[in-house]
Amino acid sequence: MSVGMLMLADVIEGLTGNRPERLDQPVSRTVIDSRRVEPGALFVALKGEHADGHDYVVDAFSRGAVAAIVERDVIPSGLTLDLTDPAWVLPSAWSLPLVLKTAGSLQALQQVAAFWRQRHNELRVVGITGSVGKSTTKELAAAVLARRYVTLKSEASYNNEIGLPLTLMHLTSEHECAVLEMGMYDVGEIADLAHIAQPHVGVVTIIGLVHLERAKSLERIVEAKTELVKSLPPAPEGVAILNYDDERVRGMAQATRARVFYYGLSPEADLWADHIEGLGLGGIRFQLHHGDETLHVKIPLLGRHSVHTALRAAAVGLSEGLNWQEVIEGLREPSAQLRLVAVPGPEGSIILDDTYNASPASTLAALNLLDELDGRKIAVLGDMLELGGYEREGHEKVGMRVLEVADVLITVGTRGRIIGETALRWGMPADRVRIVEENAQAIALLEQMVTGNDVILVKGSRAVQMEEIVNALGMA
Repeated sequence: MSVGMLMLADVIEGLTGNRPERLDQPVSRTVIDSRRVEPGALFVALKGEHADGHDYVVDAFSRGAVAAIVERDVIPSGLTLDLTDPAWVLPSAWSLPLVLKTAGSLQALQQVAAFWRQRHNELRVVGITGSVGKSTTKELAAAVLARRYVTLKSEASYNNEIGLPLTLMHLTSEHECAVLEMGMYDVGEIADLAHIAQPHVGVVTIIGLVHLERAKSLERIVEAKTELVKSLPPAPEGVAILNYDDERVRGMAQATRARVFYYGLSPEADLWADHIEGLGLGGIRFQLHHGDETLHVKIPLLGRHSVHTALRAAAVGLSEGLNWQEVIEGLREPSAQLRLVAVPGPEGSIILDDTYNASPASTLAALNLLDELDGRKIAVLGDMLELGGYEREGHEKVGMRVLEVADVLITVGTRGRIIGETALRWGMPADRVRIVEENAQAIALLEQMVTGNDVILVKGSRAVQMEEIVNALGMA
């Protein structure tokens, strides 16, 4: 069945099982922020910690929304259809905008997304999870698949119970593949996302101690991530792409009915790499091995650790039938370098902007990249959050690595202080370490010390907003 863009009739059919006639109004996009409404949009009113979307329905309609999904009564200028009433009817004299009252707005969004995904029964869906590297893997895998297929991918880091359904709402009949990031805080959440998305391919990056504060134990994190491979259909339709180098990920092969495809740095993997060479800001060079084939590859991803990202994306391409030329062209797509980017700094210096998020594993990887570069190396590191009982140890490990890599260390925040104190304790000279509480203090220090020979790594968890430092110093 060929399915075009989403219509209001599809939304109502997905919610009630009944398709109203005379309601073939296209939905241009689905949003939860009224400021992102464009003419023809569907607005979903969600109640959050700091704001209630129901208070912005009128604003959404004023911006051109054709309908709003709500869970309580609102008083905008629109026709209300109470879809919680089994006897609801569309009046003969209906007009836009429509207010669609449901038992729960989030559940309604998920229900419509699942319905719309099912309507696209020829779509191939790739789900990606793991503690580190989901977003960059998503970007690069989508770039590879796009060499042959019309591909939808998660917008930004839309990887939760809200973001994934929003992505699926944008499916059209043109799409042949979808690449979806799947995040979690605890057991059961990825299973719910997989129920909505129905993935055929599941990619697991690495298991780390991110979200330990909520999941409480590493075992629960493993259990939660395993839900993706458990959800896959049997081989040959289903493919589980697993990191051979991570024992916990490798062990997930026992939990899936899908065909297992290992990637890693070991010759025992199905797809593996060696002769890895970091080229600093020039990317990485390595050899790829698959069966009897060996390829010499150079790609623009930064840092030796990015070889795993490339392996994952290549594995997705191979599993979906692409040839090596298409895979390599996708790996070289410059726009897929999403997270860590180099931007011009003061006096001709270079800023490595890795401020999207931080965990001990990703921070160590960023420090390894810093180690590859020439010049005076300044590490500006902030709090890493949601580590639970691993908080102190995780920050201490970073502090010990900083000692080996950086010429100057600036830490920001109360948890960042642990990094600085550890570096000092292990012998980093006191005149090379600055411990501050706020981004503004770090900016002031950098403005005084930066020279044209410097490479400045800026990294911290998203909540501490270290992009403020990059924005203050960046020359772009």
